[in-house]
Amino acid sequence: MTTPEAAAKATDKTETARTSWREAWAVYLQPRVLIVLMLGFSSGLPLALSGSTLLVWMRESGVDLGTIGLFALVGTPYTLKFIWAPLVDALHVPIFTRAFGRRRGWLVFSQLLLIGAILLLALTDPARSPLFVALGALLVATMSSTQDIVVDAFRVESLPESEQAAGMASYVAAYRIGMLISTAGVLFLVSAFEDTGIGRHAAWMWGYVAMAALVLIGTVTALAATEPEKSVRAEAETRDETAFSRVMHAAIGAFSEFLARKYAWVALAFVVLFKLTDAFSGTMTAPFVIDLGFTRNDYAAIVKGVGLIATLIGGFAGGYVARRYSLVASLWIGGVLQAISNLVFAWLAYVGVNQWALAVAISAENFTGAIGTVIFVAYLSALCQNPLHTATQYALLTALAAVGRTYLSSGAGFVAAATGWPLFFVISVAIAVPSLILLAWLQRRGHFDAVGPVRI
Repeated sequence: MTTPEAAAKATDKTETARTSWREAWAVYLQPRVLIVLMLGFSSGLPLALSGSTLLVWMRESGVDLGTIGLFALVGTPYTLKFIWAPLVDALHVPIFTRAFGRRRGWLVFSQLLLIGAILLLALTDPARSPLFVALGALLVATMSSTQDIVVDAFRVESLPESEQAAGMASYVAAYRIGMLISTAGVLFLVSAFEDTGIGRHAAWMWGYVAMAALVLIGTVTALAATEPEKSVRAEAETRDETAFSRVMHAAIGAFSEFLARKYAWVALAFVVLFKLTDAFSGTMTAPFVIDLGFTRNDYAAIVKGVGLIATLIGGFAGGYVARRYSLVASLWIGGVLQAISNLVFAWLAYVGVNQWALAVAISAENFTGAIGTVIFVAYLSALCQNPLHTATQYALLTALAAVGRTYLSSGAGFVAAATGWPLFFVISVAIAVPSLILLAWLQRRGHFDAVGPVRI
């Protein structure tokens, strides 16, 4: 029999839990978190336009799998962006910096250039001139990676400690939504344009034009935001220095500070390999689904619907994991989940054309991928603490992370052609093993205790 005292304690616990949940969700409505959310969408939108969406366009145009796999190389700017990140940290953009500030000026400037690059890519033809398609995609990737440099620095500098978890989850969820819009959204648009009687090439062109227009969401967000206080203070500290001196301080300071840390090279190797399993399988997901026999609309509908829900849940689940567990425990959870989820595609290869099976596979990929990304971004953010070169240091880390997506996964098409789809996805799981070995090595040597306050 429940006593009055026990009932009162149970009521108090329930009310405390409700209050805790209300407070947890209230932080997602803070203006700074909402700004980061919208910028996350802006960062995620262009990635697929030079990646998976472009691969579908090329496959429908008759381009062979080997060439499609090599197109992963157009992501090179994401790998090399640390080279010009010191310019973003140190230089002013005429008119833009004076009007909007150090970070916001670069944001607006890079987004306008990105719109132009997407429009240029829209005018290319994969069937007739793959080289021009590659050049257009390379330009989109360059402008997109420049935007990422600024957005990452803005996010790390603008969010206080109490809003980091919400900001991280919101950023990653919105990033994945941006990618979904530029994959499933484009496929739906292309089909809709074709239904009106427009030819396939023109339909793809107008789909890309629509994506260029959506970049304006990020531009409006940048105009509505305020310059981070840390950036303002850093700007004041270097006001009397020459442009050359600021660039050199940003470049040298970012590299020397990081490389002076214990086990720095092992940590960098871990950064390169952590998301490789996701990138290797993700490079060929769209061609795999098309080859299996699904229509463009089947793929788009499931990615847009079920995939979107899984992404949102995964993003916020990643934020919960990052706040609930230690950084190293969170990395273990994210690393294992994103690797195992690839087995679902191996299962789908045996099941064949079944929309329910495709929904399960896409949901698993989006859910686990979002969790892994939130936790990985939390780790990278924890390594960047100095506002004088936040952009450069974070760009270095994310550029290294892009090595897996750009170079190490560029042969995925040849592997898929040689092994067949089921074995290909099993191999993509095994690719996660080296990163997990490095994670265990770093854990045993106390690396995650020494990275400083974890900004999650």
